[in-house]
Amino acid sequence: MSKVKRIYVEKKKDYAVKATELYDEIRDYLGISVKGVRVLVRYDMENVSDATYEKALGTVFSEPPVDILYEDAFVMKDSEQAFSVEYLPGQFDQRADSAEQCVKLLNEEETPVIRSATTYVIEGAVSEEEMERIKQHCINPVDSREASMEKPETLVTVFEEPADVKIFEGFQDMPEDELRTLYDSLGLAMTFQDFLHIQNYFKKDEHRAPSMTEIRVLDTYWSDHCRHTTFSTELKNVTFRDGYYKDMMESTFHAYQDAREVLYKGRDDKFICLMDIALMAMKKLKSEGKLADQEESDEINACSIVVPVEIDGETEEWLVSFKNETHNHPTEIEPFGGAATCLGGAIRDPLSGRSYVYQAMRVTGAADPTKPLSETMKGKLPQRKIVTGAAQGYSSYGNQIGLATGLVNEIYHPDYVAKRMEIGAVMGAAPRRCVIRENSDPGDKIILLGGRTGRDGCGGATGSSKAHTVESLDTCGAEVQKGNAPTERKIQRLFRREEVAHLIKKCNDFGAGGVSVAIGELADGLRVNLDLVPKKYAGLDGTELAISESQERMAIVVDSKDVDTMLGYAAEENLEAIVVAEVTEEKRLVLCWRGKEIVNLSRAFLDTNGAHQETDVVVEMPEEPKNYFKQKPEITDVKAAWMDTLADLNVCSQKGLVEMFDSSIGAGTVTMPYGGIYQLTPIQTMIAKLPVLKGKTDTVTMMSYGYDPYLSSWSPYHGAVYAVIHSVAKIAASGGDVSKIRFTFQEYFERLGDKPERWGKPMAALLGAYDAQIGLGLPSIGGKDSMSGSFNEIDVPPTLVSFAVDVASAKTVVTPELKKAGNVLVKADIQKNAYDIPDYQYVLSLYQDIYKAIQAGKIQSAYAVGFGGVIEAVSKMAFGNKLGVKLEGLTKDELLAKEYGSVILEVAPEELKSLGVAGTVIGHVTEDAAFVYENTTVPMEDALAAWTKTLEDVFPTQSDVTQKAVPTEVYQAKEIYVCKHKVAKPKVFIPVFPGTNCEYDSAKAFERAGAEVQTAVFKNLDAQGIRDSVELFSKGIRDAQIIMFPGGFSAGDEPDGSGKFIATAFRNEKIQDEVMKLLNERDGLALGICNGFQAVIKLGLVPYGEIRPQKEDSPTLTMNSIGRHQSKMVYTKVVTNKSPWLQKAALGGVYAIPASHGEGRFVANKEWIDKLFANGQVATQYVDADGNPTMIEDYNINGSYAAIEGITSPDGRVLGKMAHSERRGDAVAINIYGDQNQYIFESGVEYFK
Repeated sequence: MSKVKRIYVEKKKDYAVKATELYDEIRDYLGISVKGVRVLVRYDMENVSDATYEKALGTVFSEPPVDILYEDAFVMKDSEQAFSVEYLPGQFDQRADSAEQCVKLLNEEETPVIRSATTYVIEGAVSEEEMERIKQHCINPVDSREASMEKPETLVTVFEEPADVKIFEGFQDMPEDELRTLYDSLGLAMTFQDFLHIQNYFKKDEHRAPSMTEIRVLDTYWSDHCRHTTFSTELKNVTFRDGYYKDMMESTFHAYQDAREVLYKGRDDKFICLMDIALMAMKKLKSEGKLADQEESDEINACSIVVPVEIDGETEEWLVSFKNETHNHPTEIEPFGGAATCLGGAIRDPLSGRSYVYQAMRVTGAADPTKPLSETMKGKLPQRKIVTGAAQGYSSYGNQIGLATGLVNEIYHPDYVAKRMEIGAVMGAAPRRCVIRENSDPGDKIILLGGRTGRDGCGGATGSSKAHTVESLDTCGAEVQKGNAPTERKIQRLFRREEVAHLIKKCNDFGAGGVSVAIGELADGLRVNLDLVPKKYAGLDGTELAISESQERMAIVVDSKDVDTMLGYAAEENLEAIVVAEVTEEKRLVLCWRGKEIVNLSRAFLDTNGAHQETDVVVEMPEEPKNYFKQKPEITDVKAAWMDTLADLNVCSQKGLVEMFDSSIGAGTVTMPYGGIYQLTPIQTMIAKLPVLKGKTDTVTMMSYGYDPYLSSWSPYHGAVYAVIHSVAKIAASGGDVSKIRFTFQEYFERLGDKPERWGKPMAALLGAYDAQIGLGLPSIGGKDSMSGSFNEIDVPPTLVSFAVDVASAKTVVTPELKKAGNVLVKADIQKNAYDIPDYQYVLSLYQDIYKAIQAGKIQSAYAVGFGGVIEAVSKMAFGNKLGVKLEGLTKDELLAKEYGSVILEVAPEELKSLGVAGTVIGHVTEDAAFVYENTTVPMEDALAAWTKTLEDVFPTQSDVTQKAVPTEVYQAKEIYVCKHKVAKPKVFIPVFPGTNCEYDSAKAFERAGAEVQTAVFKNLDAQGIRDSVELFSKGIRDAQIIMFPGGFSAGDEPDGSGKFIATAFRNEKIQDEVMKLLNERDGLALGICNGFQAVIKLGLVPYGEIRPQKEDSPTLTMNSIGRHQSKMVYTKVVTNKSPWLQKAALGGVYAIPASHGEGRFVANKEWIDKLFANGQVATQYVDADGNPTMIEDYNINGSYAAIEGITSPDGRVLGKMAHSERRGDAVAINIYGDQNQYIFESGVEYFK
């Protein structure tokens, strides 16, 4: 008899968004005719009592209004076929994990075991071959497999006791041919020279044979990913081939050599290598006193600069950190997990340096995703599957952890079919006083905190260092990590506490290499007890524990006297933490497992980074006749050229991609990704206010990027120069002071091997970057290299992406959307020499003049000319407010010229003479929504249609929501609930659950309104933690007047539904009683925003006004009609004045509010909707730019019935709404038009006075 209970959950037809999406993909993308598709979530559970099971059915696992629940089996027609898909053993399953957490809340004494799978039901006459193609579309063998349809006898896995770690007996004396055979059998990333180096060490120094763990640890430690071995290879004989550009490139190389001679005078330990070229400009500029703001530290967590920041009139020093990270290989083979952990890893670098990461940029490279499935190469996932899966993964992680993604751009080039480029770049900051940088001393303890260790990510560092082949998809499963954003959010909260940061002497994140590298780098001498490392499951051997790259883990060094205090702080944040290692006097890395030493290596040998590698280099010259800047397409039809340009993959709209990413969390985003009344002008630079917890500041950070793969394919040298220039031009166009810029570069090249010509490509690019840095006097202080961009005979385009970072003032920020008809457009161009290299001093002077003009208020908008030339620039500037442009004085060639460095400025006519910027008038802004050039007119709507069509099938912005008439009346209340229990300063209770991410913004909004705030973390690591949390929450609610349910992704919006964890916790009898006492006995208020709205509607607090079970006809919130996360500003109208929360808002007033959610579609039957309007319980509706409630998805972004955005309880004291009214402030979302303050928090506080 099976101990397992099984259920299936299926969305009702009107809400089956995923099933509809898959049906469309099968029909349109796979080209298979099917009659219907169903998608069910399957849960198998064990160790769950009947009582708990019954409670969970309609709360944890399903929602009666939108779900159909089947116990044990579901009904199928004769014409249907089904298959199920589950994660491979060892892969993290967030749905099952969240389900276990939720069920445990119902009875903390039980230890449920839950497994999830997705069941697909295909209806129609589908052949065996077609069914196989559908399965291939649904299953990525890297992380998933087809699951058995049979119910198992048990879910409890009995793991075999792992064998002792293998010792390679006789290794030290093995003949070379035998050694080669062993080397080939191990699938190592290191070279055979490294393997010989290891043999020599064990023979001469250790006099013993190595263990398997030692070989794997060394392979990881010395991998290109961890130790940049390609970049550190000595370049012996450098040859520049003959050609027009030879003198220019040799001159730069000689300048680099001259700098070496000065800086390394008297040293013989420095050799020429790619790493040295990459760092030389920084070293030279630093020696000249041009890098005084760089933070000096032995910890290498991220680039950090010291910045004076004024907060409430007082100046204090802050550290501003930035970092770029790639996950090209993992994302290529498992797009969702690879991209998610790309961002997770990027965040952890500054976070390990104790910086709070507050903004991210995502720059990716792909081949054409619009191509049909039939063109997919053998051994490859389809490009469309990669680009969509990666976008879902990165956005899922960022959205869950609560990180504003300020700019998203995908670059397209056919050679990225070799391997995808996935870059995450992040900004972090912290008060300098909070960050202690000390060395590890003998006796110090090392605490591992955060996630548990599993097999996921074993070999990730070495895997990303290998070339990609046809077999990779079948063999790389263990190399892919799975992200768990709620856990990393807990670490962010912990490290943001000043008292915690002061105890951390040193810290390293668990990126590539796992324990062996993350802990191994913290001190020269270490003794690590692998038996103490928390495991996701039993059965892991010592090698797996040593090198697993399971995510969301940190290793921190603390003084032994501070251990208990630190462990206590971690517990307060619901984080697992344990001492696993000690710093020792002897400079050796020792790893122990089951009481035996399985690694014992000298630090000196580890630090050799393997055998010394050498190569010759041949730098080939770009062909002058094919000069990229002189390629001029013949334009016979200007309108056709205009439309073709806007439809180009590298110019067209990526709105459906960009709006998957939360861009507003943190209430510090200065410019939203798209601006103007119609939110159609894309920004070029992401800008955010510094994340101060208390007080106000005008200090902002800016980050932009530059890179053109077609330019770099012609000339890696010029590509790097103009990557730098374009990134700087974008900062200049945004109101930044370019003299303060610091760079970080991303290098991504083909597998170089032993061919000197291949080595010449990154060398040429780095020389170009060197020339630009020295010419501008601006250094790159960080970077990341990835040198494995090859698939069989295909290589990625030579890639050097420049990220430019500036610290500026919000007062000088300029946004790119055109502001006013009648204004003049001025084009400011840079000057170049005969080799098409910029006059760097002229560039600096020009951008300084632009900065001065912006400071003087003479420039109203600006845009850096890019890939699509003037046509792209003026079109995108015009789209946001749908103003027209009439061009003049330009030749047809100049419309499309690749003029990187040029900036187009919008200037009032009266400011033209005193502008002070060298430029040419190229046109003016018109009221007519059209683009005019000579006798050609391109209507605005035609241009927008061309711009938005290209990627609409890949990243849709519309889902064909039925257009119905929407109620438009407003409700004028005769009487409003009056508080009888007055309080001078009301207290607000804000619960923090796993996945909550809006608690800081919500607390700040209430404090600004005059309330006192208590935030409390719900702890659920064990039964006692749950019991303690129930008491803590009960008391917090008892002492409060207001409960605020903040936004986030409670338990990752799982199991298959948002807000379930919160709702389950608040159904606890003690907590429920206190909530109802607050409402019924103390006239209290409750507010739920986004995830909080999802919680209060599932609890019944809205619309019923009390906690009660959901019924089949209960109003609820479900997945957005488009089937994905939506993030943008929405226009909402206040349509009732019945609620105390809306007393300071204007009845009928329209407000521009940030929205960011995946499950925000309000659904209810007609009777309920009529009742809510009649009773004044509809608080707010989504409206268009003219203030009319609408079902159009550009405005009603989730397809909510009757355009309802927020509702209240019957008396108005409980308000639930989707849009984030707390995300506002001075200089926030300045490219959005409309009032952003609904005074909700002020109204709530005023109610008690």
